[in-house]
Amino acid sequence: MRLKSLLSLLTALLFSLTGLALADDHGHDHDRYHRADYRYHHYYDDHDRDRMRGWYHEHHDHLPPGLAKRDRLPPGLERQLVVRGTLPPGLRRRMMPCPVGLERELPPPPPGCAHMAIGGHIVLVNRSNFMVLDVFHFEL
Repeated sequence: MRLKSLLSLLTALLFSLTGLALADDHGHDHDRYHRADYRYHHYYDDHDRDRMRGWYHEHHDHLPPGLAKRDRLPPGLERQLVVRGTLPPGLRRRMMPCPVGLERELPPPPPGCAHMAIGGHIVLVNRSNFMVLDVFHFEL
């Protein structure tokens, strides 16, 4: 049990340090040092969430798969979508690429991770172990 906790802590620290090292390369207009500290618990900050809401409202009438109302998750799967949790197979099958226009609004994902659309959410997920780093829920 201690080994698992230590590995989780080291993984979070690695993502935090990686984000700090990459911060100056991407030209986003919000404070990257704040993001590195904030990322330990959440990757998306208030600025990112505002951008996602704005994108959603602009595209509300023609949402892509994974974000459309028909793609909403049933309550049982919705409860399994948690930060620092692992996506179960039922949610992995529902993953869709983040729309390109929305992807441009977001900070670049850490190495080995991707922004994905899952049942009305944008999820930052590690592609190798399916660990969820952050979740943003669109109001459908």
